[in-house]
Amino acid sequence: MDTFSGRFLAEKHEEKSSTLLAFDELQSRSMSLSIRATALVFEDPVSRRLLEEIERIAPSDATVLIIGETGTGKELVARHIHALSKRSNNTFGALNCAALSENLIESELFGHEKGSFTGALTSKEGWFENANKGTLLLDEVGDLPLTMQAKLLRVLQENEVVKVGSRQPIPVDVRIIAATNVNLEEAVAASHFRADLYYRFNVATIQLSPLRERPKDILPLARHFLKIYGDRLGYSDVKLSPSTELTLLNYDWPGNIRELENAIHRALLVCPSNRLRPEDFKLSGVRVQNQAPAISTTSLEASLKTLCEQAPPKLFELLEETIIKTAFEYCEQNQVQTARLLDISRNVLRHKLGLYGMLPNGNSFSSRQSCSVSD
Repeated sequence: MDTFSGRFLAEKHEEKSSTLLAFDELQSRSMSLSIRATALVFEDPVSRRLLEEIERIAPSDATVLIIGETGTGKELVARHIHALSKRSNNTFGALNCAALSENLIESELFGHEKGSFTGALTSKEGWFENANKGTLLLDEVGDLPLTMQAKLLRVLQENEVVKVGSRQPIPVDVRIIAATNVNLEEAVAASHFRADLYYRFNVATIQLSPLRERPKDILPLARHFLKIYGDRLGYSDVKLSPSTELTLLNYDWPGNIRELENAIHRALLVCPSNRLRPEDFKLSGVRVQNQAPAISTTSLEASLKTLCEQAPPKLFELLEETIIKTAFEYCEQNQVQTARLLDISRNVLRHKLGLYGMLPNGNSFSSRQSCSVSD
């Protein structure tokens, strides 16, 4: 059972006002923690708002529901909530609900008495008892079977557990943090998740954005993993080339932080020098560039002067439409990458795409129309 206390390496970089949260390497390795994100930074504005939300929620005893894609750092957030709470000196337990078979999960959660089933040679505490006075993370809670959901709901309502093979209730005082990559509202509508349990979990909700939506976190994370694995492999002073940084920023990271960590580790193993190159990364769906683009404004200025001499109607609108269309086609109509390339928000981009008739499925409208815009 994971009784890791939730200690972190919290590094303050005052010059950038960023915070890095990472598992203590020695403890995580000695306890063989099965985690899908080993570090989290709060450099991007989206992440800074997340940190503020965590710091507001943590001191209370409220049940927390963390929602996010696999590899976004849900367990790290849960451990940080515990570390900032009044329960921080007590046990933090983390149970992956998807990793246990249905016939074992009740015994794991609530414990069992000796002889209660074949193989029960001794009595055993469950996760709730072990985390008494502390915090229990129920990861992948959306995968709990319905029969187990009903028993869990009773425990949350009564604050007591009954071991398998026993009739004696045992009082427990545990703060619950639930995490899932499943849309629980849709699961409730499909009768795969109990509505009353969902409402019990959904007291304080934290939505973790995927890494692609917090791009300013990518390079700080990459440098952190570069240091960790560089030290482990005995490589000193390995850095990312400028073109590599651009490559990492232009990739969508469907596996989020865990994929980034694995990519850095793999690149270090194959890199022939002390500079990681784009070709050292095997990233699908990303344009690898051999060098950072050098922008020359001479030809651009000449073209603009020619246009000014011609004085076409609505010149600014023509230029903006051309820029948006060219960038959108270059990024293969990927809105996230287009917004990142143009350094504008996705909402602004969608407004412009609609304005110039570039949104599919009838969501576009002509700039010549006088209708109002809503996004």
